[in-house]
Amino acid sequence: MNAINETQARSSGSDTVTEGIRIQASAQLLEAESDADALHWRYSYRIVMTNEGPSAARLLSRHWIILDANNQRDEVRGAGVVGQTPRLAPGERHEYMSSCPLRTPWGTMEGSYLFQRDDGTKFEVAIGRFFLVPPKSPAK
Repeated sequence: MNAINETQARSSGSDTVTEGIRIQASAQLLEAESDADALHWRYSYRIVMTNEGPSAARLLSRHWIILDANNQRDEVRGAGVVGQTPRLAPGERHEYMSSCPLRTPWGTMEGSYLFQRDDGTKFEVAIGRFFLVPPKSPAK
């Protein structure tokens, strides 16, 4: 990936910290699973969560808000992420990938995770807005 593409990829992602939990998100178009004629685009997204705080926390659930280019909103709620409820000790990280369908060529995702500390305290961790955008065509 050249420097310009790296910058574009980084600028379409997000990096947020809430209560010592850092959430980094990025996405890319899955061209082989997208069909413009059928108004169907699929994006993969990658999440890296890192516990930068002083105490362990377990991810309990997720809440996604997905907007397409027509401002159509979908919300997704569920337990864990890709079948897991990772526990992050201080300094630990967890990474996963998943995918999201859209009815337009571009959109956005944002949301939150619900975490719980070992003492039972629950708290919401923000997932900053990131963009689901197709790669730029090379200049001709």
